Amino acid sequence: MRSLILSDIHGNLEALEAALASAPQHDAVWNLGDVVGYGASPNEVIAHMRTLATHNVRGNHDKVCCGITSVNNFNRVARDAAVWTAAQLTPESSVWLRTLPIGPLPAGNGVALSHGSPIDEDQYILTVRDAWVPLQHMQQRLTFFGHTHIQGGFGWDAGRWFEIAPQMRRSDDAAEWTLKLEDGRRYLLNPGSVGQPRDGDWRAAYALYDDVAKTIAYHRVPYDLSRSQGRILMANLPERLAVRLREGR
Repeated sequence: MRSLILSDIHGNLEALEAALASAPQHDAVWNLGDVVGYGASPNEVIAHMRTLATHNVRGNHDKVCCGITSVNNFNRVARDAAVWTAAQLTPESSVWLRTLPIGPLPAGNGVALSHGSPIDEDQYILTVRDAWVPLQHMQQRLTFFGHTHIQGGFGWDAGRWFEIAPQMRRSDDAAEWTLKLEDGRRYLLNPGSVGQPRDGDWRAAYALYDDVAKTIAYHRVPYDLSRSQGRILMANLPERLAVRLREGR
């Protein structure tokens, strides 16, 4: 089976549509959370995921925007965006967000899905040190996670810890880098952020998992950045949210 893995779309409709249009043939869509927050098209993005996603887990922005948790722990920009998003959500969108399950969520064949760490959905996995405990305690050999907005991941092999960093040239074109999964290893892998990358590359990020070939193909794809930025500015959301899309930060 080939699974398209999306994470941290953050209300960016243009980035999501570009990712979907460019994605290779697949049998399932897995959503790792933070469908909303920051971007100016929350209901449109939710409509896509309600139709397409085979498995969903909730993200921290999803929880805040639908009222499960408080906005008080967010910084000012994130807080302003969450308050705006909550006011824009249709009743149907809000209900859908509230019903998203907490990760880690088993996806079958030794794979699990989480937003943050599989130990704590709100915890960031940014370094090998962050990945150490989750990799030791994982029930599955492979867990996909998001939250950091950084494409790549971490692994463990008989006491050896390693980081995975896709090698793709920075440009305005589409790019792909493939990781071959090795038997006996455990992996924590991040497809990157569709809607707000933070690894210095502005292009929308996603991944394709092939459980027969045992590969993860990391993808980057350009999208209509100006239109996405324009939606943010027209909605009177913080200007920083538009600027950072070009920076990939």
